[in-house]
Amino acid sequence: MGGGPVTALRIDRLLPPDFLASSLRADARAGLTASPKALPPKWFYDANGSELFEKITELPEYYPTRAERAILRAAAGEIAAASRAQTLVELGSGSSDKTRLLLDALRDAGTLRSYIPVDVSESALTDAGERLIGEYPGLSVHALVSDFEHDLGLPADDGDGHPPRMIAFLGSTIGNMLPAERAGFLTRIRAAVRGGDTLLLGTDLVKDPAMLVAAYDDPAGVTAAFNKNVLAVLNAELGADFDPDTFDHVALWDPQAEWIEMRLRSSVAQQVRLPAIGLTVGFGVGEEMRTEVSAKFRRDGIESELAAAGFVMRSWWTDPDGLFGLSLSVPG
Repeated sequence: MGGGPVTALRIDRLLPPDFLASSLRADARAGLTASPKALPPKWFYDANGSELFEKITELPEYYPTRAERAILRAAAGEIAAASRAQTLVELGSGSSDKTRLLLDALRDAGTLRSYIPVDVSESALTDAGERLIGEYPGLSVHALVSDFEHDLGLPADDGDGHPPRMIAFLGSTIGNMLPAERAGFLTRIRAAVRGGDTLLLGTDLVKDPAMLVAAYDDPAGVTAAFNKNVLAVLNAELGADFDPDTFDHVALWDPQAEWIEMRLRSSVAQQVRLPAIGLTVGFGVGEEMRTEVSAKFRRDGIESELAAAGFVMRSWWTDPDGLFGLSLSVPG
């Protein structure tokens, strides 16, 4: 790209002003009145939750971030050459830290023109976008404030020629979706991509259950604090009176579904009030509320799910220990 002029950061807000607040109210009402109770994992991530997750990624037990970064370090050049992308679109971009490996490779390949990060956090998008503009002279950064499960922010396939884009969905975030949600999500991506576009997908792989459970139940208690943070979010945003000390962190492996479940288990019988949604919820002693699933994948399963959504897997990479997988797929 060379040393072109510094490009201004453009931010488009695709969510209504009250989207997150209304979504939290709806999710809390639906999840706390369900049997068994469940909340979506997106509500872990206020400022404190995001900070706790960054600490989790540095724990010795939590291998996915290190394994994915190792793959990107080794294979970013191949990924760039295979995609020839001029635009990198990253769903759930967050701090965009791992993104630099892809941006470097696309820049070195001579194709990089623009970066489109998509995230619900405008502050994270602004911070990351301003840093990247400083580091990559001439790079156009067009940030989209959006919930990618609600609106990808990408124009649908219109059949016309266009510069190739690579849609990156890293960190095995797709594993936090239930199977039907994954199918719908991949189908929406397929509807938005065009010939020449590629999908780079990060997926955590099935492995020794002991290693999996340890990654979600570290002895330092960081993951437990992260899990309980959803209660702090409900307290802050909905005026709830959850006492986090009366809930225990639970992480277990479901061998049939091949996913880790994180739950919060009530250690006492209690009533919790959520005034903002006019709800009082009872918990029995030992009653559990699911806060996250984290599905683990096998290559053939990923290939099948991609194919069902209309993609063809073209390339597959893992780290040396086979802990994590990255796939590059094209529209079928």
